[in-house]
Amino acid sequence: MVRIAETTPEDPLGLFAAWFKEAEGAEPNDHNAVALATVGEDGMPSLRMVLLKGYDAEGFVFYTNLESRKGVQLQSHPKAALLFHWKSLRRQIRIEGPVSAVSEAEADAYFASRPRQSQIGAWASDQSRLLEGRFELEKRVARFAAKYAIGQVPRPRHWSGFRILAQRIEFWQDGAFRLHDRLVYHREEGGEAEAEAGGEAGRVAWRTERLFP
Repeated sequence: MVRIAETTPEDPLGLFAAWFKEAEGAEPNDHNAVALATVGEDGMPSLRMVLLKGYDAEGFVFYTNLESRKGVQLQSHPKAALLFHWKSLRRQIRIEGPVSAVSEAEADAYFASRPRQSQIGAWASDQSRLLEGRFELEKRVARFAAKYAIGQVPRPRHWSGFRILAQRIEFWQDGAFRLHDRLVYHREEGGEAEAEAGGEAGRVAWRTERLFP
């Protein structure tokens, strides 16, 4: 395990991929679980766990009910933060940036890959809204299971995904006596424009800095 005190990779996505892979082998459950912070209409932060379903140079992707609390908040205030914490590895990664919707094709493809019962659940759950009791949810599950008993389950129009484009990524690694390592990447404004003007295709400029623990 290479400590970030000993190296500064040029591209944070490569470092993220390496840590994410190690977490897959070390975490007992849901290595892709990540805390998602959004902002409500009242300006108060709101936090919950979601599952990362994809990442690349365009951003970090997760899926949800668009009419849920987080879905509404993200559409009203399209900025968010993510926090991965892998206790077994004594590492964490913080990501902040603007949010955009995934394409219809991306949402369709991911929804089609989900287990059938999860697809039915997406129809049955009025996520974040009042529920009179468990029986109400079970009735809705039964109703939609009967409705889509044959053939493919279509994706609900209220179910899709969001992509967070990282503007800031911080890698944190535990150190003895609380002398932790903190490496931060800042996306440089104009990096993409410079690439379009004749630089390396698809290249994004990043500025790095180290922080006291």
